[in-house]
This record gives sequence, C-alpha cells and structure tokens, in this order.
Amino acid sequence: MRNYLIWTIGCQMNQSESERLSAFLNTWGLRQTNVTAEADIILLNSCVVRQSAQDRVMSKLDSLKEFKTKNPEALLAVTGCLVDSNTTQLHQRFPQVDFFFQPGNFDQFQTWAKEHGLVNGVKDITLPNGPTCFVPIIQGCANFCSYCIVPYRRGPQHSRPLPDILQEVSQLVASGTKEVTLLGQNVNAYGQDLIPSTDLAELLTELNRIEGLKRIRFLTNHPKDMSPSIISAVAELDKVCEHLNLPLQAGDDDILTAMRRGYSATDYRNLVAVIRQAIPNVALSTDVIVGFPGETHEQFQCTYNLLQELRFDTVHTAMYSPRPGTQAARKLKDNVRPPVKKQRQQLIQRLQERIADEINAALVGKTVEILVEELSGERWYGRTRTNKLVFFEDNGQWQGLLAQVKVEKGGPWWLLGKVEVNLENPQ
Repeated sequence: MRNYLIWTIGCQMNQSESERLSAFLNTWGLRQTNVTAEADIILLNSCVVRQSAQDRVMSKLDSLKEFKTKNPEALLAVTGCLVDSNTTQLHQRFPQVDFFFQPGNFDQFQTWAKEHGLVNGVKDITLPNGPTCFVPIIQGCANFCSYCIVPYRRGPQHSRPLPDILQEVSQLVASGTKEVTLLGQNVNAYGQDLIPSTDLAELLTELNRIEGLKRIRFLTNHPKDMSPSIISAVAELDKVCEHLNLPLQAGDDDILTAMRRGYSATDYRNLVAVIRQAIPNVALSTDVIVGFPGETHEQFQCTYNLLQELRFDTVHTAMYSPRPGTQAARKLKDNVRPPVKKQRQQLIQRLQERIADEINAALVGKTVEILVEELSGERWYGRTRTNKLVFFEDNGQWQGLLAQVKVEKGGPWWLLGKVEVNLENPQ
C-alpha cells in the first residue's frame, strides 16, 4: 500500500482543500502518514499571503530536495497560493517538484493522479468529517485590494451552485457533522456571479432547514458585502451562529483608500453599529495590517483608537509584507521599518489581550452552550456559538455532543468550566 503525506499552511480554505485531497487519496486506497521518510507521495499546500508563510514554504521545499534525491520514485506535488498559471517558472525554480496545480483545481489533480496510476477507478469520494467541518462555497476574489495576492492566485470569484452545497452539507450531517463553516476568500459575496444570482442569506436560509445540523458559521467577509439580508439571516436563523469575521485592515481613511478597501472608517463604524443593534450578543473578530506603505504614527493611532472603541472579541494582526505582482508592491515603497511594524503589532496585541480578557471575564459564573470537538490531554474542548474556546474535564465521552458548561475561569483566549448538562441526552 502506498503512503501519502500532506503538509498544509495558511487559511481555513487551505485546510479544507487538504482535507479534500486526503479524501481522494484515501478513496483510491492510499494510507496517510506523518513521517516524511515513509511517504510515496507528498503534497504541499502552500501559502504566500504573508512573507512569514512564504518563508516556511521555501524552507519546506528546500528540505525536500534531499528527500527526492534519496527517493527518486516518490512523487512531490505543490498547490496553494504559491502556484499561479505560469508553472514553467516554478518547475525551473523547484526541479524537485513533479507537479504544480492551482489551488482548488481538483480536476487537475485527478488527471495527474490518473497519469501516475494513483486512481483505482473509484469516482465518488468520501469527505473526511467530524463534529465540525469546513465547506468551501466560493473561490477567488474580485476586489483586488492593493496588498493582496489572492485574486492573482485563485482568480476571479466563482460560486458553487446552491444545490451542490446543500447536498454536500446533507451528506456531512448524515455521517455525523453538526457544525459547518462556509468558506470563501470573500464569502459574503456568494452567489453574485451565479445565473440566476442568489446570495449568502438565501443559502443560509436553506441550510438552516437541514435536520440534524446544529450550527452554521461563515468566513471571511468583506465589509462592503455585508448586506442587510445577511445581517438579518444571522439575527433570525436559529442555526446561524452569532459570530462574524469583519476585516477592518486599517482605521485611517487615507490608508484604507491606498489599500483599495472601498469603505471609510466611518462606514465601518456604522456597519458595526447596525450589526450590534440587530444581533446584540454578536461576537466580532477582525483583521488588521500594520506598517502599510506610508503609514504614519498618527495613521496607526487611528487604527489603534478604533480598535479600542469597537472592542472586538478577536483581532488578527499582521505586519505588511509586499506581495510581488500586487498593486501595492508595484506602486508603493515599503518604507515603514520592520522594528516599527513589530512595535505597532505588539501595541495592538497588548490592547486586544486586555479587551479580550475583560470580555471573557464577564462570562465567569455563566453557563454557555458548546459543541465538543475533541479531547486535548485530560480536557475536552469545544466552542460556544460566539466562538469562545471552552475547556472542561470529565471522564465521559463527549465528542460531537452539545453540552452546557458553567464557566469558572477565563483568560483572553480561553474559558475553563465544569460540564453541567448533555443537551442531547439531558437525563
């Protein structure tokens, strides 16, 4: 039996695509391994959205040169955002790689796999599943934010037909999945490119009707596409979780314009107010880039002040790194020094740690509902509808169950409590 290894870095979309590649290989009779030396096939699912991620990918590719020299019959394939349509240059740069295929292009992968005798004639794949699963619903992006490589790697946005998504989620639920997270680089633009067009609100409404499905999430969103109908769907549909990712990126209007984000700080502030009025208990997460070309101390302070004002549950902070081919890399000088970027990142991280600690401290003594994912050491863990990570200790079997946990202790990134009720078998 042949063994395969998949190495993944990057976003939830990459994780989901790796799961699907694993499903293909499992269905074809291959066995997964975590030991490089045992692998007959290695798949690298890459990310180059940030320089730090790209550096890790380059390091991994370099480390596999020796592996290929010692194991010339082994196959090495690379996908993810490192791969664009011009694979000739990639082959010249990385001759140890047998095959490059663009992210999400499973047809390309299957064709290559057939050519190398990996496919045994089985057509239908069985998707890996657990209590929670990622479900891609839209690929690519049409926004072309000036700093972002995604449209150049994943292409323009294209949505999956609504019936296909409903069928997939129904199959996952039938095999035990209770929570799905709908994925897209710009997930709330779902359906705009379909004929006839639809939208994310309609998809959420249809998914909400699936018996046995307990929770629905979706990410990543763009503020300009957060329509009233989507906000209403989150507010009104009982299975859609009160948790929204809403990337801000910057709190200064000139920086937002240079980023080509399509909204002002006031627009964003007003949108948050509308969301919180419609969904009072909503948890909001956001993304911020510090050190964008030309960002002054005063402009950074605008971002800092807005984060302090809006008080997000989670803030993901990245230091700007130029991505070759993007508008920012072509036209703007990366003139904020690395130590300044790092200092600004740390200031926001310290601010957010304090805010998150205060938000989570308010949950101590309260009972929360979690969907238990798995065991970590001696503690079970799961997430609330608002995406709070909760741990508890118990000798029972809790994986995949909804439970009520009384929170006894909280930190910025986690809650610890005592399980009280199995909501699916309360006796």
